[in-house]
Amino acid sequence: MSPTGWHPSPTPTRAPPAARTRSPPPTATLSGGTATTTHVFSGTSGSPYTLTAAHNGDASFTASSGTDTQTVNQSTTTTTLTSTPDPSVVGQTVTVKATVASGSGAPSGTVSFVFGDGTSPATAALSGGTASVTHPYTTTTGSPFTLTAAYSGDTSFTASTGTDTQTVNRAATTSAVISTPNPSSTGERVTVTATVAPVAPGAGTPTGTVTLAVTGRTPQTVALTNGTATATFSPLPKGTHSVTANYNGDVGFTSSTGTAVHTVA
Repeated sequence: MSPTGWHPSPTPTRAPPAARTRSPPPTATLSGGTATTTHVFSGTSGSPYTLTAAHNGDASFTASSGTDTQTVNQSTTTTTLTSTPDPSVVGQTVTVKATVASGSGAPSGTVSFVFGDGTSPATAALSGGTASVTHPYTTTTGSPFTLTAAYSGDTSFTASTGTDTQTVNRAATTSAVISTPNPSSTGERVTVTATVAPVAPGAGTPTGTVTLAVTGRTPQTVALTNGTATATFSPLPKGTHSVTANYNGDVGFTSSTGTAVHTVA
């Protein structure tokens, strides 16, 4: 017996989970014996699809149904390719971008890029219809290079390919020259060293030769090794001498000149 005025609370009940709902099939009214509706197929998985039309009947006619099939193929795509900056210089980073388009939706998948300079291809995933990679060209030999972007396709879109060209010019350089010891004594051997470096956005290590000269002495042409070249001159007469380094350039880098002053005490 419950105390007067007190009543037990009912046991709470949990609401049943909401049932999953599916969009009902479209319905159209017959007119002149025909009814029409439209539908967009979003993929090829399951093609050919089975279509069903069910007439619901009326007071004078019984219900009936009919079937057909619909084959859905991949949509065609086009791939366009751009590179920036174009032209570039040796060692400069170039951005290569592919745009894959279709008249019916957004393609997915990957794009493979070939740079045309003998280096390995690169692959990037499509995002929002575009894919891009970066690439530094280390030579001008073969310029302008043919770029290729090959879209792989997916279940709904066909593969496609686009091409472009990239012009690569020689990078500018700077040459610096020093002489040691400086000052030197009369009759002392003097070492002249030139350092050649690319000017940004160019990059890499120049090769080739440098012609080193000291006033009154026969110039010497020597090979660059890791960007430097060295020669010795002796004897130098007392006084002030002009020291010059003329880099002669190569296929990837332009020529440049550096000067300094050497004193013989």
